[in-house]
Amino acid sequence: MSGASPTISVGPSTTLGTNGVRGKIKPNAPLAPLVWFKSGGAAETLFEPADRDDLMAYLDALDPQVSVMALGLGSNLIVRDGGVPGVVVRLGKALAKVEAVDEVTLKCGGGASGILVSSTARDAGIAGVEFLRSIPGTVGGFVRMNGGAYGREVRNILIECEVVLRSGEVRTMALDELGYTYRHSELPPQAIVVSATFRGMAGDPAAIQAEMDRIAQSREATQPLRSRTGGSTFKNPAGHKAWALIDAAGCRGLMHGQAQVSEKHCNFLLNLGDATSSEIEELGEEVRRRVHAKTNIMLEWEIQRVGVDL
Repeated sequence: MSGASPTISVGPSTTLGTNGVRGKIKPNAPLAPLVWFKSGGAAETLFEPADRDDLMAYLDALDPQVSVMALGLGSNLIVRDGGVPGVVVRLGKALAKVEAVDEVTLKCGGGASGILVSSTARDAGIAGVEFLRSIPGTVGGFVRMNGGAYGREVRNILIECEVVLRSGEVRTMALDELGYTYRHSELPPQAIVVSATFRGMAGDPAAIQAEMDRIAQSREATQPLRSRTGGSTFKNPAGHKAWALIDAAGCRGLMHGQAQVSEKHCNFLLNLGDATSSEIEELGEEVRRRVHAKTNIMLEWEIQRVGVDL
């Protein structure tokens, strides 16, 4: 399929015994309930570590040939119908805490949601991170993808992040090591972001709440938030808005099986009920083809596509 992500190779058996592992290990775990599209296959192994050290020990003991990927809220993700070989790591409550370090700095667990980060910042009188309220994901995903909205990006607030490498080693990476560009970082492959330190600015909690409310109302008015969707599907090409290109190519409302281009915001794909991940991805590729034929611009996927086809 044109533009498809490389598939993840299947390694040796990925399920470890529970000796020494304090987290939850689940083989053949369905991923559809965990992602916004509510489609796709199972993880060969799903692992929820008890804490950072548990994750380090697990990865250290895991066969190096076994692939590992992180799963946040599943909001910007297509899990292909054949599932995800290897290990999918989902960070639980122990790695989802947020605390104010001082009057302008937050320490956030990799599994913390944008809503929790922005709300904690508001309570501490820290402004500048309100935009995270609008991104339906976790800190780990924000850091990896340089998440952004409403004129702000993670690179505007990140001081450093802590990652657990595929080898099980822990590493602290400063902002300038991440090589941020638009929705991209140079984070090591298969690394899991377990924490990030963000810096905002002193602000008034009431003013911060007002900005968060404005952002929430804007999203509600313009995006199909109550649908089975994956959020923003394609990156904005330089000098253009992806939704406008899609609209101009006549794709608003376009359907493929039970997958549809949203009529409310046509840079969103929808699962109308029982769409397969294949239908959703094929619809996205058809949108790319039509936009290219109309404008000679090839849209790049922003949604991450993982796993293997049936």
